[in-house]
Amino acid sequence: MAQEYIPKAIPSVIKATSRASIKVRDSYYTVEYCEERVIPDYDEVNIDKERQALWDAVNREVDNQIDEIAEAVNAQH
Repeated sequence: MAQEYIPKAIPSVIKATSRASIKVRDSYYTVEYCEERVIPDYDEVNIDKERQALWDAVNREVDNQIDEIAEAVNAQH
């Protein structure tokens, strides 16, 4: 039986992209935000917490963009 391979590569960069679409009145708007972060020293970071912080940041940015679009469109009417 072959011995199970144990991966040795560690992430040096994490990247996340968030996208959302909304309909405001009769128009559809799609926004997207992507962010990439360099991991300085893998042994000193909690990669799960780093990923969560990155997802929180990109999702927050998309939410802010959606809010700005909705406010701008509603201000025109």
